[in-house]
Amino acid sequence: MSEPVWFRTGEATVFASDDQGTDAMPEILIGSARGPAGQAFANLMGQTEGHTRMFAIRATNQQVKPATLMVPKVTIKSGSYVALFGGPVQSAIADAVLDSVIEGVIPKEHAEELCIIAMIWIAPEAAANPDVDRKDLYRTNYEAMKLAIKRAMADSSSIDELIANRHRVHHEMYDPETGESLW
Repeated sequence: MSEPVWFRTGEATVFASDDQGTDAMPEILIGSARGPAGQAFANLMGQTEGHTRMFAIRATNQQVKPATLMVPKVTIKSGSYVALFGGPVQSAIADAVLDSVIEGVIPKEHAEELCIIAMIWIAPEAAANPDVDRKDLYRTNYEAMKLAIKRAMADSSSIDELIANRHRVHHEMYDPETGESLW
């Protein structure tokens, strides 16, 4: 039996198809429900206006394991945002978690004792677009969630990688020479 996972973090960004606004950028915490991750999970169970939390479910009565709580990064202001958050995004996050167990990234023997908090981004303009590509929204969130889980479970990026790239890698929304966004 492998050692329990206490507290790991991961993030990933997957870009949308052109002009869709369906980029995905989950930031996750995964760990034992008996440790600090579980305490944070329980504390997030309450609702706050505009920041509705949801379990990741694959379908009605099919909550994914490890238990995964989706927390929006943006204030929810419309029913169309809720429909995206609780539709293609919820489905993508749940499928990514289950597939991570199936593929052995998350040890199956720990699936019942772990929990995941996933902070989820949906661009407000995507929710305002009646023609948003829901399949692309699913794709980006599925791919990004799987990558975030893989990174969390592998403790990536390592401190050595971060140190080695300190002066070679820069945030895409800040150019250190100009102060401007690189996008």
